[in-house]
Amino acid sequence: MKNPPDKCLIDTNVPKVTIHATQSSKHEELPDNCIAACVEAIEHIVKNGILVIDKRGEIISEYLKQLAKTEEPDLAREFMIWVINNQWNPAKIEQVSIEAKNNSFAEFPVHEGLNNFDPSDRKFIAVSNAHPDKPPILQATDSKWWGWKDALSEVGIDVCFLCPDYVKEKYSKKKKQ
Repeated sequence: MKNPPDKCLIDTNVPKVTIHATQSSKHEELPDNCIAACVEAIEHIVKNGILVIDKRGEIISEYLKQLAKTEEPDLAREFMIWVINNQWNPAKIEQVSIEAKNNSFAEFPVHEGLNNFDPSDRKFIAVSNAHPDKPPILQATDSKWWGWKDALSEVGIDVCFLCPDYVKEKYSKKKKQ
């Protein structure tokens, strides 16, 4: 990615991909440019950007569950610690209110193309939609999002795919099955 956005949401798979940057045995499937794009995006937000999360703590909870598993220091763990340390610093992290509603969120947009959207990822969409700037969501490897990108765009939510070729190919393979 040439210019990561200055303000965005970061799906948990982005910092998870950065773990492969420090491992001696690289992930066999992930191309190096995908790993590099995720590292660049995380470093950009930590140094120069603004992360957007929810006031309910849904996103931080997911980060804690998914990123605290590694014992060794890596960028994913450092990112998680940065989020915890800066969650109340409005110069680094903006928090948005979202309201739980019927196993989803009141701020999740109504669109026929999003009816089957993954319930565990709805918080990212709700937060972007609730924020006055509708910041983009950085996405690394979850190919299901590729199928929802057009519907999300139609409701004004942009998804920045850091590994577009990888995700597109993975989505096409799943769709054929």
